[in-house]
Amino acid sequence: MTLARRALLRLIAGTAALPAASRRSWAQVYPTRPVRFVVGFAPGGGGDIATRLMGQWLSDRLGQQFVVENRVGASSNLATEQVVRAPADGYTLIQLNVANAINASLYKNLSFNVLRDLAPVASFMRVPNVMEVSPTVPINTVPEFIAYAKANPGKLMFASSGVGTTIHMSGELFRAMAGVDMLHVPYRGLAAGGYADLMTGAVHVTFDNLPASIELIRAGKLRALAVTSATRSQAMPELPTVADVLPGYEASAWYGIAAPAGTPADIVERLNQALNAAFADPRMKARIAELGGTPLPGSPADFAKFFASETEKWARVVKLSGAKVE
Repeated sequence: MTLARRALLRLIAGTAALPAASRRSWAQVYPTRPVRFVVGFAPGGGGDIATRLMGQWLSDRLGQQFVVENRVGASSNLATEQVVRAPADGYTLIQLNVANAINASLYKNLSFNVLRDLAPVASFMRVPNVMEVSPTVPINTVPEFIAYAKANPGKLMFASSGVGTTIHMSGELFRAMAGVDMLHVPYRGLAAGGYADLMTGAVHVTFDNLPASIELIRAGKLRALAVTSATRSQAMPELPTVADVLPGYEASAWYGIAAPAGTPADIVERLNQALNAAFADPRMKARIAELGGTPLPGSPADFAKFFASETEKWARVVKLSGAKVE
């Protein structure tokens, strides 16, 4: 009996250890099939460009395809809800961005809470927005724009990639701090009609993510006035900052990755390490710089803390701007 009981106890102990061992081996071989990488905005925008860059890096690094899937609607809320409900197995990820931090206070009845329902994996890039105008508008500087807007109240239209995006809120913050009256015109991504309308003068100004419009600026199709970050961008150092005219103005965009809450910690850590390895690669560093971005390395805990601070910051901006989503 004693020997039988000991054998039984060993069997129970071995069985109890199986889930932990299984998780470890799962993380070691992860991923074994393609991974869905969901983006809440249309193709061609700054977040889409950055995500495809990092998705390709992860594909090359981890040996499985990270397939970018654009799920447009409600300023990334539809995409976020989809990923929140997905299996927590590491095979569905979302590009988390500043819009998610804004949405926490802009939308009053969200069915999810990002910090509760998603597991932050890693932040990977921060970029300034750039205040840019249509070539049809006779303006070359931020002070000229403010004077022109005040002389034409309600006549200037500023375009964004959707309600609650950093492009929208950058414009709302500018409108509040500069004391100008502009009409907000949201698009389903600036690439889906917004750029064409800007170039023809159907709308007049936007505060676009720099990676998305840097080539249009260089080609002279849009006229850049200033960057929205606290300091000048290395990609376009000739541009002043909006804060040079409106002290305290700052509205950078950023991008990261999250997974459904409950995703095994070993898989989250594997993804984090693979992503952070990009910042030691000279070619990736150069590409990020070309897009006007700066790397945002760190641990999952660092990203969670950063997201919480961004949520608090943008709640203040939402209140200051008076922006509402009906």
